[in-house]
Amino acid sequence: MNTTSRTLALMAAATFVLSLATLPDAAEARERKTTVTGANGKTASRNVSRAGGDVQSSSTGPNGNTRSRSVDRSAEGTSATVTGANGQTATRQTTRGDGQVDSSVTGPNGQTATRSVSRSAEGTSATVTGPQGQTATRTTTTTP
Repeated sequence: MNTTSRTLALMAAATFVLSLATLPDAAEARERKTTVTGANGKTASRNVSRAGGDVQSSSTGPNGNTRSRSVDRSAEGTSATVTGANGQTATRQTTRGDGQVDSSVTGPNGQTATRSVSRSAEGTSATVTGPQGQTATRTTTTTP
């Protein structure tokens, strides 16, 4: 290989390495802002930002009322909070384990409902408990 060929090969390799360094990371934070203007001149907007498994969003209607949503996700579970235009909130908590998923939802009035799901090779069992303590259970059996 002559000097010119070596130089070109090194330049091509350096360009390739630099191009890899400038690729965006898959978990890189992203933001999106949208504004819509209606025929009457009123606007509504929505802002969303994502980083990893987390999402933050807010929407403002043409009357100026804002609603928001916050979701934090991980391998172990999810936490979400929704806030309405009147300031009231509702939350959802979910935890995940080996063959088990447990969720609870709390509404703006403070009442809570839960759901518990267990999975195994033999089948699945899900139990839902309402805010007044009423329960419903569904069991599915798997046969080979």
